[in-house]
Amino acid sequence: MRQHQAPEREQKTRRKILLLLKKHGSIRVQDISQRLGLTEMAIRKHLYALQEERFIEAAVQRQPIGRPIHVYRLTLSAEALFPNQYDALAADLLDEMNEMFGESVIRELFERRQEKLEQKHRAAMSGGSLEQRVAGLAAIQNREGYMVTVDKLDDGSFLFEEANCPIARIACRYRQACQCELSLFQEVLDAQVERLECMADGDVKCCYRIAEKPTDS
Repeated sequence: MRQHQAPEREQKTRRKILLLLKKHGSIRVQDISQRLGLTEMAIRKHLYALQEERFIEAAVQRQPIGRPIHVYRLTLSAEALFPNQYDALAADLLDEMNEMFGESVIRELFERRQEKLEQKHRAAMSGGSLEQRVAGLAAIQNREGYMVTVDKLDDGSFLFEEANCPIARIACRYRQACQCELSLFQEVLDAQVERLECMADGDVKCCYRIAEKPTDS
């Protein structure tokens, strides 16, 4: 049965499964079953339908200890199902500008975009503690479709994960986009920000570690 022909309840369940895969990169049937409160048999039925649609694929994930585990993950075709602000046209336009005017113009465009985003973000974020600023940034990024999750670590720093990239096509062609995001986070958070993972590098998500700036002794 094609996904668009499935009853609304089944479509809703499959959307939830896709969101889980988007957030976690890959996940086992047992984990999906526990998170959605459905039997593994029911989950496998939905996974089969999503495989038929070529939205997901099965994979074997090796473990440091023990046997490999069987997981499911999204295919490239599934990326079109998630929020995106820009499409291939924007990337093509940048290609044309690069050919006509050179890389310096592209760099200037990204720098100007960063400046505008800094002004916009500062107006929406009201100081406070680092934790409050991180939460404010997460709210902004979520409104833009980045699907952010934040975890506070034992040392007081934060893991800031983005499961979706609305400008993925552009970022894969022009890494200035990734550098501008890193610089933007550093400026608006007034914190140490380190990139740990990047979707443009082939990772399943973008991930940053955010910590307070060291104080002068």
